[in-house]
Amino acid sequence: MFKLLKEVFRTGEATVKYPFAPLEISKDFRGKPEHTAEQCIACGACTIACPANALAMETDVAAGTRTWSISYGRCVFCARCEEVCPTQAIKLTPDFELAVANKADLTVKAVFKLADCVCCGEPFAPAKEIAYVTALIEATSVQDGAAANATKAVSEDIARRRRMLATCPSCKRVNDLVQIAHITDQQEKRR
Repeated sequence: MFKLLKEVFRTGEATVKYPFAPLEISKDFRGKPEHTAEQCIACGACTIACPANALAMETDVAAGTRTWSISYGRCVFCARCEEVCPTQAIKLTPDFELAVANKADLTVKAVFKLADCVCCGEPFAPAKEIAYVTALIEATSVQDGAAANATKAVSEDIARRRRMLATCPSCKRVNDLVQIAHITDQQEKRR
């Protein structure tokens, strides 16, 4: 018996005093994902990458909104959403205490406004996503234009791309068909 007590005192405490003292967490700990709606462009990359389907997006065309939501009850804290987010709007925090009294409290939502098509006026994509892609294209075009010193051509190209980004897929298809028909007519006239 004395041998056992001696061994217990030599070993020390095997448990932590967690609920009464803060728990030390490693720097690579994957806890609760925090979503920053101001940074999010509602592209949906995180919802596609989520293996547990904890992330969801619902588009309401009538209201002109897209709703992003996360269910912490389904989340497995794999960090796939953090990896694929182009704007780093989702970050995993060291927070792991997710106990709630009501299951609905485990769901967080954010609502984004959809942009209207410049041709037909129907909402089709998140306005923040279109603004993000437009800024990327403008930055790339300006860099390319500075090298080529072709400012007028670059500004026309930016305007054309901006209009193309602000057009819904249905109108793009119709415009493509019109252009194809026009090209076909020109080819037939040459023969």
